Amino acid sequence: MAEARVIPLHGADREAPRRRRGAVQARPPAVVPEPADEVPEELSGEPGREPAAWERRLAELLTFARRRLQGDYEVDEFGFDPDLTDHVLMPPLRPLYEKWFRVETIGMHNVPGEGGALIVANHSGTLPLDATMTAFAMRADHPKHRHLRMLGADLVFKTSVLGALARKSGQTLACNPDAERLLGSGELVGVWPEGFKGIGKPFKDRYKLQRFGRGGFVSAALNTGVPIIPCSIVGAEEIYPKIGDIRSLARLLGLPYFPVTPFFPLLGPLGAIPLPSKWYIEFGEPIRTDVYGEHAADDPMLVFNLTDQVRETIQQTLYRLLTQRRNVFLG
Repeated sequence: MAEARVIPLHGADREAPRRRRGAVQARPPAVVPEPADEVPEELSGEPGREPAAWERRLAELLTFARRRLQGDYEVDEFGFDPDLTDHVLMPPLRPLYEKWFRVETIGMHNVPGEGGALIVANHSGTLPLDATMTAFAMRADHPKHRHLRMLGADLVFKTSVLGALARKSGQTLACNPDAERLLGSGELVGVWPEGFKGIGKPFKDRYKLQRFGRGGFVSAALNTGVPIIPCSIVGAEEIYPKIGDIRSLARLLGLPYFPVTPFFPLLGPLGAIPLPSKWYIEFGEPIRTDVYGEHAADDPMLVFNLTDQVRETIQQTLYRLLTQRRNVFLG
């Protein structure tokens, strides 16, 4: 079996390589369909019929399996596998994104189509589904369908299966060296500075931002000269209303908290189903960092002021979105 090629870290988002089948001589190459769109006649039933959605999906999976067996895919030095992400990890999220949370994005034009940029968002919801939905929004709704390279806590990468999947989907450890390498190579990077303090806060403190740490994300942006894009997420706070915390069980399991919600653990596995709140994700105007000079990251006052500016922008946007929302579940 052929081995996957490991490539150096790339700049702009790159689609997974596709292998074209030979063109039919009677047709010009321009009309030969991509493998993902081809449906064999034995699957479509009759020649010339428009294939159904399930047939297209099956054809995509067969083409994907062929590429994996032939080793015709690439991963970067962080372990990011765009082919696996687009064809296996992303599709199951679409019903959650479109039908369950009915996510609406605002200000997507503020996210550049190419080059490095740092998206900074609020964190909430007991489980970090807000990060997952933001990454899906970027891939599905952005005009350039960019991948969002998320920075995660070390707990994520210490968990065997979860850590491996996180690496495959493009995530890496939330540290400045990794962030700067990604930003410097032209990647779109996402960070949630509140960390576990944000996703694990009580329901009574919903939409009140926690501390943003020491501004490490600002230093990374200053060192690479990329814009910072504030991102405000409304709706995630209500999916698992956290009304309690079993701390002894959390310590036993090595978790930052063990949440108690109105339905979990009372209803067992059924209580783990997120409530279908209506979501809004707004991307604010970029904050430029390339105007401050070469050693701007060494100025603690500048770092503090920019951190506070980003945090205040997100907080005020959350308040505005909340005043416009009439109902938690209907929007």
